[in-house]
Amino acid sequence: MKDAEEALPGASWAGGPHAELTEAVIGAAIRVQRALGPGLLESAYEAYMAHELCLGGHRVERQVELGLTYRGLLIPQAFRLDLLVDDLVVVELKVAQAFTDAHKAQILSYLRFSNKPVGLLLNFGVYPMANHGIRRFVL
Repeated sequence: MKDAEEALPGASWAGGPHAELTEAVIGAAIRVQRALGPGLLESAYEAYMAHELCLGGHRVERQVELGLTYRGLLIPQAFRLDLLVDDLVVVELKVAQAFTDAHKAQILSYLRFSNKPVGLLLNFGVYPMANHGIRRFVL
């Protein structure tokens, strides 16, 4: 599988998998950040993102635990997805000065092991978020 990454500004996601849904999630993130500003804990942004998306009619699961098996050893809670929207899009939230390679590796691992094709990496530490705080990944 080849992974693709798109970043704002200027990214065109028309025709990509779940483009309308990812645009709705990005819109919700921008609204939350505009209302609350930077500087909160990741858990606060997570709660407000879930609330904003639910208000928009989406089904949102928070802190989704997923297991991982390696050579016969199952770790039932190997990792947690911050948000899973409509059982289709994995959303990983950060509050950092910038994305790192570790953040990108994390979302790609989450996509691979959850068998979800699309993920969003959203950084509430970059203000405004539309300037280098949004990444979309497709497997």
